[in-house]
Amino acid sequence: MFSGVTGLINRGQKLKGTVVLMRKNVLDINELTSAQSASGIIGGAIGVIGGAIGTTVDTLTAFLGRSVALKLISATSADASGKGKVGKQTFLEGVITSLPTLGAGQSAFDIHFEWDTDMGVPGAFYIENFMQVEFYLVSLTLEDVPNQGTIHFPCNSWVYNSKLYKSDRIFFSNKTYLPGDMPAPLKKYREEELVVLRGDGTGERKEHERIYDYDVYNDLGNPDSNARLARPVLGGNTTFPYPRRGRTGRKPTKTDPKSESRSDSVYLPRDEAFGHLKSSDFLVYILKSASQNVIPQLQSALPLVGKTEFDSFEDVRDLYEGGIKLPTNILSDLSPIPLFKELFRTDGEQALKFPVPKIIQVDKSAWMTDEEFAREMIAGLNPHVIKVLKEFPPQSKLDKQLYGDNTSTITKQHVESSLGGVTVEQAISNKKLFILDHHDPLFPYLSKINKTTTKAYATRTVLFLQNDGTLKPVAIELSKPNPQGDNYGPISTVYTPTKQGVDGSIWQLAKAYVVVNDSCFHQLVSHWLNTHAVVEPFIIATNRHLSVVHPIHKLLLPHYRDTMNINALARNVLVNAEGIIESTFLWGGYSLEMSAVVYKDWVLTEQALPNDLLKRGVAVEDSSSPHGVRLLIEDYPYAADGLEIWGAIKSWVEEYVAFYYKSDAALVQDSELQAFWKELVEVGHGDKKNESWWPKMQTRAELVQTCSTLIWIASALHAAVNFGQYPYGGYILNRPTLSRQFMPEKGSKEYDDLAKNPEKVFLNTITGKKETLTDLTIIEVLSRHASDEQYLGQRGDGDNWTADTAPIEAFKRFGKKLVEIEQKLIQRNNDERLRNRYGPAQMPYTLLYPSSEEGLTFRGIPNSISI
Repeated sequence: MFSGVTGLINRGQKLKGTVVLMRKNVLDINELTSAQSASGIIGGAIGVIGGAIGTTVDTLTAFLGRSVALKLISATSADASGKGKVGKQTFLEGVITSLPTLGAGQSAFDIHFEWDTDMGVPGAFYIENFMQVEFYLVSLTLEDVPNQGTIHFPCNSWVYNSKLYKSDRIFFSNKTYLPGDMPAPLKKYREEELVVLRGDGTGERKEHERIYDYDVYNDLGNPDSNARLARPVLGGNTTFPYPRRGRTGRKPTKTDPKSESRSDSVYLPRDEAFGHLKSSDFLVYILKSASQNVIPQLQSALPLVGKTEFDSFEDVRDLYEGGIKLPTNILSDLSPIPLFKELFRTDGEQALKFPVPKIIQVDKSAWMTDEEFAREMIAGLNPHVIKVLKEFPPQSKLDKQLYGDNTSTITKQHVESSLGGVTVEQAISNKKLFILDHHDPLFPYLSKINKTTTKAYATRTVLFLQNDGTLKPVAIELSKPNPQGDNYGPISTVYTPTKQGVDGSIWQLAKAYVVVNDSCFHQLVSHWLNTHAVVEPFIIATNRHLSVVHPIHKLLLPHYRDTMNINALARNVLVNAEGIIESTFLWGGYSLEMSAVVYKDWVLTEQALPNDLLKRGVAVEDSSSPHGVRLLIEDYPYAADGLEIWGAIKSWVEEYVAFYYKSDAALVQDSELQAFWKELVEVGHGDKKNESWWPKMQTRAELVQTCSTLIWIASALHAAVNFGQYPYGGYILNRPTLSRQFMPEKGSKEYDDLAKNPEKVFLNTITGKKETLTDLTIIEVLSRHASDEQYLGQRGDGDNWTADTAPIEAFKRFGKKLVEIEQKLIQRNNDERLRNRYGPAQMPYTLLYPSSEEGLTFRGIPNSISI
């Protein structure tokens, strides 16, 4: 590979290089997540970035002199120990004032290396930082290397004072190697770097460290503060199995030695927490300031500014039209915080207005229709739960000894009048009946949940596929526990569609109970568990076992950006005991443990979109169809668009894998890949290590399918369940998160009230005003794209991520294919025959458009789970 190169470099020749780095700025993970005032931190950060560059501690001249040293390492010439020879120590020289390729906030420096004939070709380098402050090393580029031309060294890593490291920091060139193909002089360096990244599994992790290790979810509660805040350990047990998170090594709590103590700052491997340059890119930190500063301020202001509950639907719409009039002191506290000025659109009357959610931008009442209720099951926020109904009545898998008979009480008499003249048997045979089933996961917890201030039902919703391609709900079953005990089975009531009078209001409430369950399942399972949580073990295993020069590391790296960061924040303020999720969603204090129960049924191979569609029975295998499956609901926006994206991802991965693995045997012999996979299965997802469905990772086809599935989860699946949160759920009437009272029964005061003022009863039933403000504030941030977002088909490192031309060209083809797909999806949305694409709300399905601009756009597929 490097043959014939030695001797081409003249003795005493100097190699010219360019080092690109970024100075440490105030927008740093540890400073921003401290318990200081968010407005002070973030507001101050803007000043630093905007104009105080010259006044920062580490000015550009500080890097000159003997502050930063580099040493080249040979890839072709070894020393007596067999390791690549190390060149002389060299320091940064002059500042390059103009370099066209420099990104925002980046600085470039000249450097010249002495490199003698017998040193061969550089393949890596050491770097030492002798300053007290860390910096972010972007890259080193060597120019005019004899017989090589330009050699790029992509780095993208924080470099701290050298005394903090036990071994020198090393970076490799962008050449890509399987372990067996690594130039012999570099093999030991490659192995040693992975040992550093794995650590020894002991001690509390420090800020500067880059160690990746696993732990269970034992840091959600705070039992030392209050027994009420104790939470069970998720993972490492059969009761609550769970994917692993990144290990921090914090001390156990005094109350429970199995639980880890909490701290305001959570350790992340340092390069997982790269600080972005613009305030708008700090959505993760804005989220923290929202939970710790903004929401408490808004909630405390409610009693001061009038009603603490909504009285009418108009009151809810006033959040977007009239706004909330806030006292001057609270407004002045909130206004300095970047993003919130735009987030609430403060006007001259000191009213904070939320943006108008897309669901009501065209028609304020469309959300109430049965068609929109059903459409959102295939084109809404949680579009991958609905299943074909295979047996009637719907059955349950719950243990009858514990929970009695949970067979559905929905009968043919309930539904056949709505089936357009066909029988239930005919509808099932023709695959025209579907179900949104939120019964089994919820029923075992109902007795506990209903002892709190919330009142819940397990729900089943049966839908009929009509000739025009739309779905129509034909029955909703609400089930609650028998007062005599769970083992007596549920008490169930079935409701059927009615538009007029009190019965019409009852039907509207029945749909609301369904949506509340769907909102919880979406947030805790579809969104948190099935994307955020399941991906983290892959990130950890990749960094522990796949070298940065490994082709699969390079393939997957863009799809890991910021994920451990947002997950750590989530454990601190979103999914923790009495955090945002527990406070605003029906499942409350049982939220995460209920997701652990659902994880028992998680199967990696079923996360691939075609397999998911087949499992749910909404598609059938069809070799003549473009992606091998044919949709039973032809106008199924999420599935139809998703298959296009899935096909593009898989084609790209197939081409990439085929370039680096010429045979299945090469894959089997790849020691790093096999170690990665073994640990991912046995530790990262260790509670499911004995499942028979795990791929054996013995063939290229298995690798392609696994990588395609992982990329799909991190990009398109997450985009589909995340960026519609505010457009759909920003109008709490459409996506309520709580139910606070049971369905009114005939003869009761609530029933009489329903006849007199149905809007007020509806509002008293669903999420309250205080919780709504919390929910809207958070999901507005979660639904946004940062200005530096990297979308599917893009890479932040240009063409320098590998030295191999063929994969770069294949990646460009992937990007072009995604552009073509987006145009195809736009055409679909313009086809008025496809009613599910826009629905009564006139809200075209755009969540799987690959591209987007910054902000609240209801479109765009980022590479990774970054918010």
